[in-house]
Amino acid sequence: MGYQYVAVSTAGFVQQLAVGYLARGYLFYVIGVIPQQKDPDGVDAKLIGKYGIEMSKWTRARRKKRGEASVQYLRFGNTFVLLATEGEHGIFEEERVSLRDFRQTPLRFGDYSIGCGRGQGGWHASVRIAREVYLRLERHFMSTCLRKSATELAAEFHELPFEPYAPVKRQLLRLFWKVNARRSVARLELVPLSIRLNRKPRKVFADNSD
Repeated sequence: MGYQYVAVSTAGFVQQLAVGYLARGYLFYVIGVIPQQKDPDGVDAKLIGKYGIEMSKWTRARRKKRGEASVQYLRFGNTFVLLATEGEHGIFEEERVSLRDFRQTPLRFGDYSIGCGRGQGGWHASVRIAREVYLRLERHFMSTCLRKSATELAAEFHELPFEPYAPVKRQLLRLFWKVNARRSVARLELVPLSIRLNRKPRKVFADNSD
């Protein structure tokens, strides 16, 4: 099986970025958009070849021992991301203007913000709803929570399309509690908890189930 890099969905793309790469030490990234007039496959081949990305995990392990960085490539639609671990690699010079560090600048994709959180074990991947998206969601629920029934609001919470990563769950539960706090003051029926709390692994690439 050759090198796989084209994700089949937004959820798969985010999962591969956060769980497949960022959580494994790919802390640096370049995000780009392929213009409509360009052939995505041609851009893929050029970048993969330029940075020597297609290699076995054994080769990557040997490079790591020598202090060299590993680079990965991921695309969904016309959006691509180059990712790199710490170490020596030409990408740090070639992409120095565009290169970002997840620990300092979260990557924005779709409705998500993908960055790093700091815990007892060091840095870890953190996926949350982007701030402006969350604020828009909050305005919507705050403006309708006294007009709609508890059943209607529960259905809305259940149908929210966000993958329940830990930070996402905290954001949605905070919003849920605010809705019920306002309904409690108004002596309205409280909304039953209907937020999806368990994240299921998503298929990333077309011909496997990772």
